[in-house]
Amino acid sequence: MRLPEPRGPLSEALVARLRREPGVLGTSGRFEVGDPLSDDDLHLSLYVCYELHYRGFAGVDERWEWEPTLIAFRSALERPFEDGLREAIGRQRLAGSVEDALKHAIDTDASPSMSRHIEERGTLAQFREFVVHRSAYQLKEADPHSWAIPRLDGAPKAAMVEIQSEEYGSGKPEAMHAELFRTTMRGLGLDDAYGAYLEHLPGSTLATVNLMSLFGLHRRLRGAIVGHLAAFEMTSTSPNARYAAALRRMGAPASVIAFYDEHVEADADHEIVAARGMAGGLIAAEPALFSDVLFGAAALLHLEGRFAARLFDAWNEGRSSLRLPLDDEGTDGGHELRPAVALAGRR
Repeated sequence: MRLPEPRGPLSEALVARLRREPGVLGTSGRFEVGDPLSDDDLHLSLYVCYELHYRGFAGVDERWEWEPTLIAFRSALERPFEDGLREAIGRQRLAGSVEDALKHAIDTDASPSMSRHIEERGTLAQFREFVVHRSAYQLKEADPHSWAIPRLDGAPKAAMVEIQSEEYGSGKPEAMHAELFRTTMRGLGLDDAYGAYLEHLPGSTLATVNLMSLFGLHRRLRGAIVGHLAAFEMTSTSPNARYAAALRRMGAPASVIAFYDEHVEADADHEIVAARGMAGGLIAAEPALFSDVLFGAAALLHLEGRFAARLFDAWNEGRSSLRLPLDDEGTDGGHELRPAVALAGRR
């Protein structure tokens, strides 16, 4: 992946410095941002900092990953993001078991339903945009949550490993969920290269991915990453069934739908493992993390709600939900569905 074009003073200073040899980053710890949950400059900068821990960037020295001044800069970016989340979410209901509390948070979430819209009346152009937004996470699916594995022990660790093993294809590279998503992208005529659409993604989309990295890379937030994954699995089965139904309505081949069908089957089992074995096991071992688990779940639901609302606003106005439209097709236009083989996407 190449370094992106800056979107403001924070990312401009960061990107310029990363093009040179590792050393003092030389950025101020004082800055102002707009909405800390969606600001383009803030979340592009955070995404770039986090990506140094994943695949990195072409032409960027890998020693930047742990450069102390870069870590300090990243921490300065994380503070308004985390503070903004806590302010937006407020206190969570802690009564009953953690499984009951998670279900309550999910059941009372009033966010608009992206999956229902796409199933019932979404166009192929809208589905392609949705897939581009999701590519920021799905092409590295499971990786952010895997940071938590060495920070857990006993039952919650075993439960998380069980979930993650299936996410990574249970030892079969072609069955990895990220690889299945590449197949979907190719079948939709999209570029399946890792990071190919970074320039297209607004801050509200990057925030949903940055949230996982924030939680996963901090041991103090291990409860939050467990809560995030638990809520992620508990809210996955029905939406993925709807996405699969939408693709069938659009005439997609089975290879394009396989990613969503796989999640319908896998996540039905993962829901129980995540809620009881992982989240429940963690609270049994560390009761003080109850509020952190619910914070992680609530943060996921909140940012996903904002993400969906932004896409609906754009589509209702007849414009692309991406920073840069994919091509000159309108949101009501069509695009040829293709077999998921031999397309132009880079691997």
